[in-house]
Formats: sequence, structure tokens, C-alpha cells
Amino acid sequence: MSKHRAPRKGSLQFYPRVRAKKILPRVSWTNLKKDSGLFGFIGYKVGMMSAFVKDNGAHSLTKSQKITIPVTIIECPTMKIFSVRFYKNGVVLGEVLNENVDKEMKKKVKLPKKVEKKISDFENDADDVRIIVYSQVKKTGIKRKPDVSEIGLAGNFEVKLNFVKENLKKEISVKDVFSGGLVDVRGVTKGKGTQGPMKRFGLALRSHKSEKGRRGPGSGGPWHPARVTFREPKMGQMGYFTRVIYNNNLVEIGSISEKDINLKKGFKHFGKIKSDYIIVFGSIQGPVKRQLLISSPLRESKKQLKRSYEFIELR
Repeated sequence: MSKHRAPRKGSLQFYPRVRAKKILPRVSWTNLKKDSGLFGFIGYKVGMMSAFVKDNGAHSLTKSQKITIPVTIIECPTMKIFSVRFYKNGVVLGEVLNENVDKEMKKKVKLPKKVEKKISDFENDADDVRIIVYSQVKKTGIKRKPDVSEIGLAGNFEVKLNFVKENLKKEISVKDVFSGGLVDVRGVTKGKGTQGPMKRFGLALRSHKSEKGRRGPGSGGPWHPARVTFREPKMGQMGYFTRVIYNNNLVEIGSISEKDINLKKGFKHFGKIKSDYIIVFGSIQGPVKRQLLISSPLRESKKQLKRSYEFIELR
């Protein structure tokens, strides 16, 4: 007979399993590596498709062959700078608002009638600078209210400051941020509400002769200590958690004006893509239309870097 073994279910890495406070999570931008430009970009999940590609991997078994792979499409409308935030020793020194802000952003945030502070007031005292950006989601047709996030900049302080001054009144495209390689995708998973311990933690179904139900963990512990530990699988919130998917391979970065990948009737539950987009290998967390924060890779995987695909068409 095989040895009976029943290890505990559910990783403690993700505790507490509660609903996410923010759809776009915070990121430790100081740990990312890049030469210059923005570390991240805001996108919206379109859905999954099958892509017909040419495999250009040097050591791949299907090298130079045309294959079909699973991909996720993310629409990435242009972003604008809302404000510039200066730091000193990791503490916020001050913030400078951008005068040229879209009317949709003015409805979301109360702005002063006159911008008094300027970049020159902080550039001599600060040692770091980041920008608060907002997505021009009105270009997609999903909604009009923009999403806002703080995104870090690459390079030394002078390089960061020059980037801010050059792009303060411009629209930033996803093509200006990413050119290929790997990306990390941060976002909130699909919410499933309150679920039982079996579905939530993957417990095995108990015997049909067991007492007090089949879809539970069985014993909750001994009489003494007379308490149930937090490690005990219990019913509760499932889904709508903040998760990160590391080292996603960028298959394609494009624009609808240059290469139209839209289906005739549009994508299911999303419609047609109207702006820039990226195509990522594999699956991404969240439902259709979910806001995602795409960033430079925290730790690149050699295995994923070896993958190289030349996009041909969707299937």
C-alpha cells in the first residue's frame, strides 16, 4: 500500500486572503533595473487568443518553424503626467502638478486654481524623482475615468529630471517604454466571493460515510490548546487578490493604425482595440477589462529570455 500523506493546503505566502485595497498595486521601483525612461505602464486586459508565430529560439526544438502559442492581448492607451513627486532619503519632499491635465482627470481629483510650486523649487534639494501618471482610457471605449499610478524612472537624478521636463506636456506611448524582452504584470485576480474550504484551499473530498459533511477539513484540532489556528483551512474570500506574474515574454508591441489585429465582431466582452497594444505569451490574471500595471522585470529568467517569437497573426 502507498504511504498515506496529506500535507497542509494553501500557501502562507499569500496570507491574509482578503480583498485587494487597490486595483493597481504599489511597486518597489528602486529594485528594478533599466538604463533610462519609465519603469512601467498601465494597460487593460483584452483577453486570450491563439497566435500563429515563427519560433526564433536558438535552442528550441521548433526552431524556424511556424507554431501556435497561447497569448494574452493587453490594450495600452497613451499616458500623461499628472504630477512630479520629489523624494529625499526615501521621504516625499514635495509635488509639482502639471498644468495641462485632461478634463476627465479634473473630475476625478480636486485641483487648485493656480499651480504655485515649480520643478526648480525642488531639483536642488531632492535625490530622487518619480511621476504620477494617468491613462487616457477614453481612447479605448471601456470607460472615461482614468486610472492613476506612481511610476519610477530609470537612470541617475539628472537623467530622470530631463525625462520629466521633456515629457511633461507630451503623451507617453507604450512603444517609448518597452521594446521587447520580458515584463512583469501586476494586477488583481478575478473575484469569486465567499467560498468554502474545499474550493478555496483544494482539500480532498471526504468519504461519503463521513459525519458533518464531506466538503470540510475534518478535525479542527485537539481539545487543548482549545483554539483553532489560523492555518486551519476555513471558508472566506476567494479571488480579487493582488498577484504578480513574473517574466512574461513580449511577443508583439504594435498599434492598430499600423497593424490591425481586431476580429470582425471585436473581442469577446471587450469590443475592438482602438489604440496601442502588446501581446504577451501565456495567461494573465484578472477578467476582461481589468487594469494592469506592466513593469520592467524584477529578476529576469534565463529560460524565458531564450524564447523568441516573430508574430504573424491571431487565430
